[in-house]
Amino acid sequence: MTDHAHARKIAFAAFVRRALDDARAARAWSGSEVSRRTGVSRQTINRWVRGDWASDPAAERVVAFCAGLGLDPAPAFAALGWERAAPARPGPDTPPMDPDVAALLRRLVDPDVSDVEKFHIRETIRYLAYRPPIPTFFPNHDRRAG
Repeated sequence: MTDHAHARKIAFAAFVRRALDDARAARAWSGSEVSRRTGVSRQTINRWVRGDWASDPAAERVVAFCAGLGLDPAPAFAALGWERAAPARPGPDTPPMDPDVAALLRRLVDPDVSDVEKFHIRETIRYLAYRPPIPTFFPNHDRRAG
């Protein structure tokens, strides 16, 4: 193995280890929970942490890992030495943000807000994001009990 390949493995392993440590500290996620949230198997994540891979990780898995943890994949790509050959295409226009959501996002990046409060905000958002949708049709809605 070349020195460059070894250095890439060490850099990517360090990135993954930091991401896992942050997920455990900030969200109290176990390895199984990280795997569930990211869609990347625990075995794959463990190989990444050990730098035990013969070929580069699949870009889709790296992106899924980062997305599941709320991370920008650019540092992971940089650790792997992947250059973006094509300039980033502009995405679709961002829809206007609900003012309440914007307020929550501001609290999450505010250094004066405690880590405990940020944890509760994230957990509440996570709960709402993954719960089943509330039905909009209630067949007996107009009936009164009794």
